[in-house]
Amino acid sequence: MFQVRIAVRGYELDLQGHVNQAVYLQYGEHARWQCFLAAGLSPEVLVDAGVGPVVLETTIRYLKELRAGDEVDVTCDFQWGTGKTFKVAQAYTRADGTPIATVTGVAGLLDRQTRRLVEGPAAKLRALSKDPTPLNL
Repeated sequence: MFQVRIAVRGYELDLQGHVNQAVYLQYGEHARWQCFLAAGLSPEVLVDAGVGPVVLETTIRYLKELRAGDEVDVTCDFQWGTGKTFKVAQAYTRADGTPIATVTGVAGLLDRQTRRLVEGPAAKLRALSKDPTPLNL
């Protein structure tokens, strides 16, 4: 499973002194892009192929707070099925092993010309990637 470590920055905190809820989405996005890059799928590769990932649904479950100075490990577990969508499960864990949050999402691969979801996104991404293993392909 792909994982990236992120350091909490002071400007990401809210009035309570913990990470603002919207920042969790940014951490997840960062981890997913790092996963795509590890698979050899840079934005340029995707744009040249006429496709791009899109998030269709996201659910966050907060378990513990993150504060300034914490480091959080964010995983990406791509779950492929049939059809036009796929799931991404992400676990957020403090560097000491404490579970912080879970983020689950439904995503697709957009055809940038037709503005429609690509049928069989796993096959398309596998064909474009240099190393499909970070994406569970």
